[in-house]
Amino acid sequence: SARRRRRRKCNTGANPAAETDDCKGEVSAEDGGDRRTTVMLRNLPNDYSRQMFLDMLDAEGFAGLYDFIYLPIDFKTQACLGYAFVNLLGPEVVAAFWSKFDRYADWVVPSRKIGKVTWSGPHQGWAAHVGRYRDSPVMHPSVPEAYKPLVFVDGVVADFPAPTKSPKAPRSRYMVLAASQEVDA
Repeated sequence: SARRRRRRKCNTGANPAAETDDCKGEVSAEDGGDRRTTVMLRNLPNDYSRQMFLDMLDAEGFAGLYDFIYLPIDFKTQACLGYAFVNLLGPEVVAAFWSKFDRYADWVVPSRKIGKVTWSGPHQGWAAHVGRYRDSPVMHPSVPEAYKPLVFVDGVVADFPAPTKSPKAPRSRYMVLAASQEVDA
C-alpha cells in the first residue's frame, strides 16, 4: 500500500536531509525542515556497556549535545541488545551525528559490526522517551542502574523524572541475579 511504501521510504536510514514531506508529516517547508531529534544507533557491539556508549559519544564530539540515552540490556546475558536511543538537543545536531555514526566502526572492542543510524519510532523527543520509560519495568528498583535510561541537563546526568505510578518488576527471573551482581561489585 502507499502507506507501507511511505513508511519503508522514511525508515531507510538515509541521510535525514534526503527525506521528503511524505515522512509522517515530520518535514515541512514552512518550518524549515525536519524537527525530529531522536535517533537509533544500530549494530553496536553486544559487549558495549552504557558507560562505554556514553564515552564513545563524548569522545566523538557529542558531549553535552544529547539529553536522553537508552542502551537496552538483555537481563539474561547482561549484554546490550545492539542498539541505543539518543535524543539530541536539536535537529541541527542530527546531521552531524548521522554523518559520524552511520557506517561507524571505530569501536573500543574488537567487532566487525558497522553502525547504522535510523530515526527512532514511534517515540520522538525527550518528553516522549521519558513518558515511555518512567513507568516501565526497566525503572523498577530491582533493575541495575547501568541498565536504565539516563536523562541529562547541561551535559550532566540528572535524576530521571519520577514515575506516575509504581513500576512493575520485570518478568525476567534473571533480574535477581543481575541485581545481586551489582550489589557485589
